[in-house]
Amino acid sequence: MKSEILALLRQRGDFVSGQELCERFQVSRTAVWKAVGQLKKEGYEIQAVQNKGYLLTDGGEFFGQNELESRMATRWAGHPLTYYETIGSTNLQAKMDAENGAPQGALVVADMQTAGRGRRGRSWNSPPGTNVYFTLLLKPDFSPDQAAMLTPVMALAVAEGIRRTCGLTPGIKWPNDVLIGDKKVCGILAELSVEQDFIHYVVIGVGINVGLQEFPPEVAPKAACLQQECGRRVDRAQLVADVMDAFEAYYQVFLESGDLSGLAGQYNSLLVNVDREVKVLDPKGEWSGISHGITPTGELRVERADGVETLVYAGEVSVRGRNGYV
Repeated sequence: MKSEILALLRQRGDFVSGQELCERFQVSRTAVWKAVGQLKKEGYEIQAVQNKGYLLTDGGEFFGQNELESRMATRWAGHPLTYYETIGSTNLQAKMDAENGAPQGALVVADMQTAGRGRRGRSWNSPPGTNVYFTLLLKPDFSPDQAAMLTPVMALAVAEGIRRTCGLTPGIKWPNDVLIGDKKVCGILAELSVEQDFIHYVVIGVGINVGLQEFPPEVAPKAACLQQECGRRVDRAQLVADVMDAFEAYYQVFLESGDLSGLAGQYNSLLVNVDREVKVLDPKGEWSGISHGITPTGELRVERADGVETLVYAGEVSVRGRNGYV
């Protein structure tokens, strides 16, 4: 009930009577008073005035279970939501939750990770009180070969969430790095449990650099944070809610076609290296060409020097700009 009270007080932006809260949530005045008291202990500034009710005032940023739940406006994505102040990895926790019967849409959010991971097992810097780390659980009814298309869907959702929350216009570096300018602000890692032609579940982990921070030397030249780029504090809970709202919509488009055909145009409009020379770092040998965007199934179309177009598949292949990361 605390998250629902927060959502109503925030939405109203004015005093809400205790009687209205009692009737809305079918509880006693004592229960409302206790819930408001608990929110105050958590740091929320809530005025209680006789004959007027309760008023939520701006007391700074909050990032926790009640705050996150109060921001969610989705039908299924982000429900249920579990918040951890500290966790090893949101992906690992989401996989354990899936094995224990958690439903599609379950979301694991953490303030800090001690064992965050990126692509190819690289560590992901996860300091507390600064960034956004979450993993969404999906239980799709489609073939395993379609699962690779979910990371571009999430990349689009993150880009849209950043646009809504921060007013910035992100770009995407194929297949799923989200950038501001030429620097990375978000990484995405999808993992799945599969048996023959059946997907048990997919977990999609997202790490977004939000607050001002010092990056490790090895990533500092190509990393950025949202606060630095937009010049103000970013509401992390609202960012998570906006990403979930966008993902729910984009995922529905994906399900209707079974591929990225309904999203490819939007994706390609954000692709930072479209119609530019790229280097394809293939274990079989590095080569260069001109990127022409993605196919409906997510492969990158790259035109070689001889005019032949090659489809580049995500996985162990990386794509870089001619002179660096982008």
